[in-house]
Amino acid sequence: MTIRLLTLSLLVLYPVAWFAPLMHAGLLPIFGLSEISVITGLQSLWGSDVILALVVTTFAIFAPYLKTIGLALVQWNLLDPRAQPVLHILGKLAMADVFLIALYITLAKGIGYVTIEVAWGLYMFTGCILSSITLGLISEKRRG
Repeated sequence: MTIRLLTLSLLVLYPVAWFAPLMHAGLLPIFGLSEISVITGLQSLWGSDVILALVVTTFAIFAPYLKTIGLALVQWNLLDPRAQPVLHILGKLAMADVFLIALYITLAKGIGYVTIEVAWGLYMFTGCILSSITLGLISEKRRG
């Protein structure tokens, strides 16, 4: 029962993580720092590069949320457990987004004119994804 509740809690925590600040970024520390979240990043991408926006939306929003919904359905016996391999793939796609964010932060820090500070939302978003993967593995072992 606890695993089910933890899985359902992710359905609330993911939207919080999407709006939470991933980082504070700015051009030189003199000009102040802007908060960047998953949602503000996506809004910016939709205005400049629709293809990349679709990819990031898939990785950051749809993949982790669909994986969590699927996992909850399996745990409540509303979806066949044979769907779990697909759910694992969705979890891995979500981790790709965390990797990309970390890569962008590393690249931007290498540019001398940009200041970036990691914010708590990046840790929350990463924690949600890792928790979802872990809960999926635990759920699969209990069924197996």
